[in-house]
Amino acid sequence: MKKCHILGYSIVAGSIVECVEDIVGAIALSDTPRWFACLNPHSYAIANEDPLFTKALHDADWLVPDGSGVVMAARYLKCPVHERITGSDIFYGLHEHLERQGGGRIFFLGSTEEILWEISQNMALDYSNLEVVGTFSPAYKPDFSDAELDEMVAAINAAKPDVLWVGMTAPKQEKWIYQNRQRLQVKFIGAIGAVFDFYTGHVQRSHPIFQNLGLEWLPRLLQEPRRLWRRMCVSAPLFVWDVVRWKERR
Repeated sequence: MKKCHILGYSIVAGSIVECVEDIVGAIALSDTPRWFACLNPHSYAIANEDPLFTKALHDADWLVPDGSGVVMAARYLKCPVHERITGSDIFYGLHEHLERQGGGRIFFLGSTEEILWEISQNMALDYSNLEVVGTFSPAYKPDFSDAELDEMVAAINAAKPDVLWVGMTAPKQEKWIYQNRQRLQVKFIGAIGAVFDFYTGHVQRSHPIFQNLGLEWLPRLLQEPRRLWRRMCVSAPLFVWDVVRWKERR
């Protein structure tokens, strides 16, 4: 796919449809796991302070512009980014494409046993041609032991999925994929964070009107100000400032 370089990161410059089609092609042809991650102003700010997260974002085969801030920055820098692409866009788009093709094996890693059970039930209703071949709810902790990592990898490889969705929140999920993907016998891995909660209805996405206006963050900020204030009050201004300085240097 065409890429656009923003602040040193190589961002997908195509549409949602093009990105999904590229991933489907990789699933059909690739012998090694390929994966996607999202870049938004907050993940950029976190990566500035986390070298391993930075390496993970650079390693992703598809780093999508998740966030209106990244799309606006691309336009300011005259980069050919078509539209915002979220984890939800890839999740639904890939499932719909595989459903039309006639099948796919899916594994979900992350979240709680309750949410994983709900995901499995919803998938059976929404995508009759797709098979959830496994789920795994890891311990809720900052880091995993070697034994815990081995258990996760063994469970995934035993299920032989085509697609592995990882929902551990950023940057934990991206770093997990970066450090373990060479051990995984899968074709595609997606770091999709809150999509597990969106898909089961535990967290509501903002109304499409807010999404289309680039203001999806606003209702969520009002709902969870203590958790999300840093994203808008610290990370977003830092991202904007770095974009302006980067353009001046160029």
